[in-house]
Amino acid sequence: MADTARIDISIDTQRPGAVLNKNIYGQFMEHLGRGIYEGVWVGKDSPIPNKNGYRLDVLQALIDLKVPLLRWPGGCFADEYHWRDGIGPRNERPRTVNSNWGGVIEDNAFGTHEFFEFAELVGAQTYINGNLGTGSPKEMVEWLHYMTSDADTTVVRERKKNGRERPFKVDYFAVGNESWGCGGNMTPDYYADLYKQYTTFLKAPENNQPKFIASGGTDVQTNWTQTLAEKIKRSGNVRMDAISHHYYTLPTGDWETKGSATGYPEEQWFSTLQQTLRMETFITDNVAILDELDPEQEIGFYVDEWGTWYDVDKGTNPGFLYQQNTIRDAIVAGLNIHIFNRYAKRVQMTNIAQMVNVLQAMILTDKEKMLLTPTYYAFKMHIPFQDATYLPVNLSDTPLYQHGDDAIPALSVSAAKALNGDIYISLINTQVDNAVEVALPQVSQVKGKLLNSRDMDGHNTFDHPDNIHPTDYTATEVNGSTVISIPAKSLMVLNLGQL
Repeated sequence: MADTARIDISIDTQRPGAVLNKNIYGQFMEHLGRGIYEGVWVGKDSPIPNKNGYRLDVLQALIDLKVPLLRWPGGCFADEYHWRDGIGPRNERPRTVNSNWGGVIEDNAFGTHEFFEFAELVGAQTYINGNLGTGSPKEMVEWLHYMTSDADTTVVRERKKNGRERPFKVDYFAVGNESWGCGGNMTPDYYADLYKQYTTFLKAPENNQPKFIASGGTDVQTNWTQTLAEKIKRSGNVRMDAISHHYYTLPTGDWETKGSATGYPEEQWFSTLQQTLRMETFITDNVAILDELDPEQEIGFYVDEWGTWYDVDKGTNPGFLYQQNTIRDAIVAGLNIHIFNRYAKRVQMTNIAQMVNVLQAMILTDKEKMLLTPTYYAFKMHIPFQDATYLPVNLSDTPLYQHGDDAIPALSVSAAKALNGDIYISLINTQVDNAVEVALPQVSQVKGKLLNSRDMDGHNTFDHPDNIHPTDYTATEVNGSTVISIPAKSLMVLNLGQL
């Protein structure tokens, strides 16, 4: 084991940056596997304790997480979802096939009313994905009207008959999803024309106008941002408040053999973190285009699908995308949060995929059992960063984590001034073996939480749900500086008080 490195850290409180929109911590729930059914919705007659059909343990965990935003109904599912299938008496709703995810029957028990009731119970804003792929302008227009209007129309009367007197609050509305792929295999030019056509007719009351999101690119792509920013200008009813972007972290970078969620060698620990750090390049490349074409900063850049994607757990339906969640996932979450914080002027929303039982989940369930994942704790530790103000951080040195011929930063840091005036700092040690020491000369005392693991794939199980959880951490000033030891494989969020 190498000697512990010590890094001096200073926080520039005199040059605050952008506000870190709370929706950077947004969640994503799709009709996929057990993400909604069992994960969120069990029905009123379930033996699993529930409130109006929503399982209470998951609901309380999400309330405790202060989830700011929920995206629904997809994902690829969105472009085959017809909203009328999910309204009215549940026993009369049509049964359809979920052709994207496992070919299972979708009974449409969870629809528009259930989603908004759930969001209100959680206390979250709402993000709706409209069906561009197999829908029509008329279908999309009527859904937005159904949700947002209070006019005495047949469609609004239908909503009221279905039990909702006042309009729902739609905060964000996307026209399609992954239009480059499962949403229609379109070109950016073709999509841009469709976007302008559809949004021309998407109208909502002035006091209930959502922000409109265009479906953008993925991974290294910049042509979607380029084309959309060039072709879609605000005029009349055409609005584009943001462009979306998707990126999933694969340990191997190979969609055929992605890598395992557990039991991986250090090589895949390292490659996973190396792959996830590519997010910064994807953001900077697209933001540079927006800075040129939208100098007024009217268009946001929303990373509305991100997270780890591994080979599914053995014995599970491959279409359900169920995977275990380890300390590595918590580190991935923290590294991405730090990147989003740095570009918060444009990155005003992100949605990790997905909230329960799917991909990099906050929560895993097994019938009546539930556990919180390391990623859940990474998000919970960062709650003070919601709507905080970004603060630049200076390091005396940038230590490297070397593996073979490659290297990544061993230390990642992000700081912000919370709404209550306290300064918070988030620290990540990416290394498997070596601790990092940091000195904070501005600070006399710190307290906060530490999340780490002895094992490289440490995770929680239904038999041992508390294997990995945050522990309290405190440090005090010694000889003019507060020295913090950051263990290997760890994430820390510390309250430094009001500097």
